[in-house]
Amino acid sequence: MQQRSAERLSRILDACAELLDETGYEDLSTRAVAQRAGVPIGSVYRFFPNKRAMAEALAARNLDRYAGMINARLENIEAADWRGAVDAVLDEYLVLKQTVPGFNLVDFGGPQPVPDPDSDANHILADRLAELLPSQFGRTLDADLRRIILVAVEAADATLRLAFRTDPQGDPGIVAETRQLLHAYLARTLD
Repeated sequence: MQQRSAERLSRILDACAELLDETGYEDLSTRAVAQRAGVPIGSVYRFFPNKRAMAEALAARNLDRYAGMINARLENIEAADWRGAVDAVLDEYLVLKQTVPGFNLVDFGGPQPVPDPDSDANHILADRLAELLPSQFGRTLDADLRRIILVAVEAADATLRLAFRTDPQGDPGIVAETRQLLHAYLARTLD
């Protein structure tokens, strides 16, 4: 029974992601998600009270997937190789951005505006990266490192938005500039 419930939840989130790409968030409806997922509307409401909650669950799934991808990459990167870790973080983000349905509208946080600044996608991502990266950075996590990671996430977010506005697959030149920007910013603290 739990496996069927998990499969149904996954189908609902997959349908939500597909419809986000097709219709956008404003035109997303729980009824359309139920229809696309092949489940009764009551099943959608069993998991989610509204479309915002569904989008937030999709964002949480994206973040868990991303963290898993980064962990797998970090296993093959030497400790204290912070540049390799930053490259892995950026590379795996690009994979998600280019391949995961719905990711362009709902990456790691729910739809904007968010009711609480701490639930902003970049804050959520920075907090997760702060859990994953300190050993790669050769530092323990403190308020300074947490702030540095948040600034790096914000900077990367801004430049990658530009890269994907310029080219649907991410303008390679702007992606390269983003990588260089992150390396230069972090080098002042981590070298």
